[in-house]
Amino acid sequence: MSVKKLSIVWFRQDLRITDNPALSAAAECGDVLPIYILDDINAEDWRMGAASRAWLHHSLAALNKALHGKLVLFRGNAREIIEALVTDLPVHSVFWNRCYEPWRIKRDAQIKLDLSAHNTEHRSFNAALLWEPWTVSKKDGTAYRVFTPYYQKGCLSQPAPRQPLPPPARLSWHDETIGASKTLQELDLLPTGQSWHESLVSHWQIGESAAQHRMDSFCDDCLDIYKSGRDFPAMDATSKLSPHLHFGEISPHQAWHRIGLASMSSQSDGPAHFLREIAWREFSYHLLYHFPQLPSQNFNQKFDRFEWREDDSSLQAWQRGHTGFPIVDAGLRELWQTGYMHNRVRMIVASFLIKNMLLHWHRGEAWFWDCLVDADLASNSASWQWCAGSGADAAPYFRIFNPVLQSEKFDPEGAYLLRYCPELAALPPRFRHKPWEAPADLLRSAGITLGVDYPQPILDLKLTRERALARYKALR
Repeated sequence: MSVKKLSIVWFRQDLRITDNPALSAAAECGDVLPIYILDDINAEDWRMGAASRAWLHHSLAALNKALHGKLVLFRGNAREIIEALVTDLPVHSVFWNRCYEPWRIKRDAQIKLDLSAHNTEHRSFNAALLWEPWTVSKKDGTAYRVFTPYYQKGCLSQPAPRQPLPPPARLSWHDETIGASKTLQELDLLPTGQSWHESLVSHWQIGESAAQHRMDSFCDDCLDIYKSGRDFPAMDATSKLSPHLHFGEISPHQAWHRIGLASMSSQSDGPAHFLREIAWREFSYHLLYHFPQLPSQNFNQKFDRFEWREDDSSLQAWQRGHTGFPIVDAGLRELWQTGYMHNRVRMIVASFLIKNMLLHWHRGEAWFWDCLVDADLASNSASWQWCAGSGADAAPYFRIFNPVLQSEKFDPEGAYLLRYCPELAALPPRFRHKPWEAPADLLRSAGITLGVDYPQPILDLKLTRERALARYKALR
């Protein structure tokens, strides 16, 4: 009687059954032990923020249900936990899908050495990117620093992204009790204040099935208007797939080929534009892999000389959505309430913090890291540096978003503003964008006292723009 081989599948940012190469490989070998390890020890400063942890709690619950309750949870140093499992169990192989954060690359390399010392088979797979960072380079072998040639000359010259894998046809489980495992509640992912957590997750459906449903709904209802509508925050014209992609509830291969299928019946530029946005995510990982200091250091080192301000009071007003500029406040309130912010609004609030307030991009990056359900080290770092002008393919230093003009252009009736700043509802649309310009009698009739019912502006847009330009020019 032959004994089935035991394989560990280490779930990470791939919380799905379909198109999961590590799970498929393990299923072909014999019995499967699926595990997840919350490793805050190796993550150190990059341990997940509060919003991401709340999402993870529900995503793990959904994955465990899909795995018929067989997912085994751990908390601690992944290297030590895997070492103990391989020592205590008759493990033949360990499979996982690759991650690209610098701390994970370092830790995983050590784990591979440990497994080799045990003569334990181990394999890692690509499940999170269409083009892995070391496969795309310029003709001279160096990394791309500008998106357009990266995508057009680098990515699109590569073999087409592979087709998604089906779920394993059959899975057999390792059913013995595993010592030192944790319950989902013992992972302690949820914050103490349940009202905030419950409000946050009420805006989302979480898990693999929810990700597939959102992908299908986007293709059916929004894809054709994506290019023209994605800049208007009041419109439902974006996919909102970013947290699902980050946690691996859906793979980029699934999204790429689903959009390709939808493009066959589309007459718009929406599909091509969306695929380009997926490529921007790839570019962020390309940068993080080749320049691992991206989250902590200016990509453009001349910005090390930039004279940033320190102003905790203004930072707190920005974080709370109390700046007195409705589009900025609406964005920060959306972030707090839903764990998400519309992409156009992300650029506006980032420009406001960095260029009008002259606060270091690290301040905004840290707040987003804690509050976003799609907080992603590569995208978060690259995007904040792009807004600051210090990053690769960065926005020019003189590009300073005027929040009033942006609001008037992309939310003309103030529909988005009123979702998160309802105290402005009684004002006519043109004054919703700049209530400080409303006549006193109009403010009285609307029941608004600036500084009481809605904040006074915390800064002068013209003066702070000139101040930022002067400091940026000094770097030249």
